[in-house]
Amino acid sequence: MSAPVAIWLSGQPVEGQANSYPLFSPENGRKIATVTQASRKQLADAIAAMVGVMPAVRQLGTHVRFEWCRSVYEQLGQRSGEFARCIARESGKPLKLAEAEVARALTTFRLAMEESTRIAGVQFPVDAEAKFTGYRAVVEKVPAGPCLFITPFNFPLNLVAHKVAPALACGCPFIVKPSERTVMTAHLLGELLSRAKLPPGYWHILPCRREDLDVLVEDDRIALLSFTGSVPVGWKLKAKAGKKRVLLELGNNSAVVVEPEANLPDAVERIVPAAFGFAGQSCISVQRIFLHESIVVKATRMLVAKTRRLKLRDTRVDTDVVGPMIDEAAAIRVETWVNEAVRRGAKLLCGGRREGNYYYPTLLANVSPESPLINQEAFGPVAEIETYRDFDDALARINQTRFGLQAGVFTDSAVKARQAFEVLDMGAVIINDVPTTRIDALPYGGVKDSGLGREGVRFVIEHFTEHKVLLERTIRDVHPDEKNRKIVK
Repeated sequence: MSAPVAIWLSGQPVEGQANSYPLFSPENGRKIATVTQASRKQLADAIAAMVGVMPAVRQLGTHVRFEWCRSVYEQLGQRSGEFARCIARESGKPLKLAEAEVARALTTFRLAMEESTRIAGVQFPVDAEAKFTGYRAVVEKVPAGPCLFITPFNFPLNLVAHKVAPALACGCPFIVKPSERTVMTAHLLGELLSRAKLPPGYWHILPCRREDLDVLVEDDRIALLSFTGSVPVGWKLKAKAGKKRVLLELGNNSAVVVEPEANLPDAVERIVPAAFGFAGQSCISVQRIFLHESIVVKATRMLVAKTRRLKLRDTRVDTDVVGPMIDEAAAIRVETWVNEAVRRGAKLLCGGRREGNYYYPTLLANVSPESPLINQEAFGPVAEIETYRDFDDALARINQTRFGLQAGVFTDSAVKARQAFEVLDMGAVIINDVPTTRIDALPYGGVKDSGLGREGVRFVIEHFTEHKVLLERTIRDVHPDEKNRKIVK
């Protein structure tokens, strides 16, 4: 019997003092761990520790923060296989995709290492106004303060890394509240942090009960809350967050448009895994496929054929595998949405079956505009096909959604590519690739219900730091007594 998964409090593994719970494998339903949770007192102790360490952290040099990032980066590289297996085991993610996630997390920590040396101030020429002649100003970036990071199950390493790595780079103490589904990966990351020579009190990884989370969210001593997860939860947390800065990375119902002049085989080759990889459990998985009427018959036939070739199980082998959803309740929700769409007249092209928490990759056509498969985030292995005649109309229909994270457009026309970029109300527009594409160095985030702020190490550091001004008057007025003072030789 394995020992319960500990929390990390002030850099030390200790047993959580609140309720514990069993963790089950999404793949086979077997118990894989017992998770302990932090009590309200332990949460309060973590906040106090972060506040206490801030004065010392502000005095640390750039080389120290660089070494923190480098230590985690090097350790992660040495243990990459272990991390991939842990991700696959507790999230149900196919091993091939888990290995890709670890590789991305390595990139994220490498970027943080580099950016730690670029957090620079600037000397500002305030004497552009004559009355400030003789003044000198320096604007520096300083850590905003203690941070709270709330992370989801679907990328239990890299989405944590996108918060932790920049916090190390710029000197912000932090608490990670990982998803209750993927605590083991977060705990494993804690092992790396514990060897990185961070100050006591700087970092904490605290699984906790949802009813206790308000202790962290509402405390004004925490300067910033960064949340990645569902739309309703994100906006509720923002309403409770008080004065602190809030970054939200939320949902999407990602659309992709395929124009008649595009390379159709290439588009299909990219769309299918982007819709169904990891059972569609990504906020930028392809959910809506817009096909021009001149290619819809051929493109649909190709999409269905490739989708039917996907395998459902055996996520440990290096093949095109969908894998399970995180739990049976999630699969039942997708099943309910699909069945409702079919009752309203949608055409089921393939899939549409559930076995426990496995749901077969599903394509539909003629889905009602009122269906949640169009208006909400499916977050499962289902996509629907829409036909359009006019490119302007396709872009307008995408913009009608309440989401605005990423969209993709396949076209060989530079004019249409630019039009899509200018018209689509999205955080990013991807040309000749799927909206599931994310390059970790770039700013990432959405508009409307898809969130606030941007991730990407360089860009999120802007949120994690404050601009602080040193204004110095360098010319001293002569005291009246000094005007009459004689020089004595």
